[in-house]
Amino acid sequence: MDAFYASVEQRDDPQLRGRPVAVGGDGPRGVVAAASYEARRFGVRSAMPSFEARRLCPELIFLRGDPRKYGRESRRIFAVFGEFSPEVEGLSLDEAFIDLTGTRRLLGAPADIGARLRARVREETDLAVSVGIAPVKMVAKIASAAAKPDGLLEVEPGEVARFLAPLPVRRIWGVGPVAERRLVAHGMHTLDDLARADPQVIEQLFGNWGLGMARLARGEDLREVESSGAALSYSEENTFRDDVDDRALLAATILTHADSVARRLRNDGVRGRTVVLKWREARRRSAGPRGYPLHTRQTTLFEATDDGGVIAQEARRLLAESGPEEPVRLIGVGVSGMEESGGAQLSLFADGAGEAQGSEERAALNRALDQLEARFGTGTVVRASQGRADRAGLSLQIKRGEEPGEER
Repeated sequence: MDAFYASVEQRDDPQLRGRPVAVGGDGPRGVVAAASYEARRFGVRSAMPSFEARRLCPELIFLRGDPRKYGRESRRIFAVFGEFSPEVEGLSLDEAFIDLTGTRRLLGAPADIGARLRARVREETDLAVSVGIAPVKMVAKIASAAAKPDGLLEVEPGEVARFLAPLPVRRIWGVGPVAERRLVAHGMHTLDDLARADPQVIEQLFGNWGLGMARLARGEDLREVESSGAALSYSEENTFRDDVDDRALLAATILTHADSVARRLRNDGVRGRTVVLKWREARRRSAGPRGYPLHTRQTTLFEATDDGGVIAQEARRLLAESGPEEPVRLIGVGVSGMEESGGAQLSLFADGAGEAQGSEERAALNRALDQLEARFGTGTVVRASQGRADRAGLSLQIKRGEEPGEER
């Protein structure tokens, strides 16, 4: 989708059309989630700090956004995608891979299908979508970006190498600023340079990951479109508006995140065995987006859990025993080591009938809370000791275990 959040706002408010609009957090640590094309002419981009966006474009209209509305639009868009193929792999609320293998006889040539898909999305939502068509995933993604705004670009099998050759190495998935600098320092500026590089040199620099990068640079991408798949982990985090060193506030926020993660686990019918605590220091240690160091601590439970109280208890213990010793700007809670949920979650280490009964009561309470959330929305019922979990900006991410746009 083209500038998804901003385009939805411009569609719904005629006064915003033709004007520079940004959606996201507008606080001192806010982040741009989406920028209209009018704003992009000033250099405003998604993931840019909001204060920088305002500096580049003083006339920028900043909107906090409406996650529920964007979630509804996303579901309508994905329903259209499903009209063209059952194999749809969502990357975010506004982006997906669609596998058209074997559909030519039924639906026609790929470019014709792409044109009809764009027309259907416009008809259904009055929004623009750009389409990239290619024989492999990475090339299709690059082509869709090249087709923006409101366009279609097909890269046929025989054109892949020529299409990729002049592009900078940073266009490959996973190549960040550090890897790009190392590649450029060794004379690899373009994908053609990387594709032709000596495999031994690449392996010495980056190991097996480097060899994988070189294969992608040659257009060799064996990944299939995965319409479904098990999540490896679940997590929630937030960036505070001001630096926080109050342990009580951190503990309260941890409980908020733990309950959110647990609800998503239960919705997906899974439990996690490993609890992870994450925080980012408030003091900048180096230049760039990674200048604020990120730390994690984790612990493995005897038994997997989907109970927010248990997750919060372990995360708070990590906070007390090995947590930050100075103010933080971000804190988060995650769970990994996923297992399918079975029947009632009774501890093997329960101390008699009393603790087992307590586990049953917590499970019943969780079910009741889930029913209230499903009926009345997120945040209907919260614990008195929960903390406020402000976010620096809206996310386009599709979170496992919740409907798109469910986040407050």
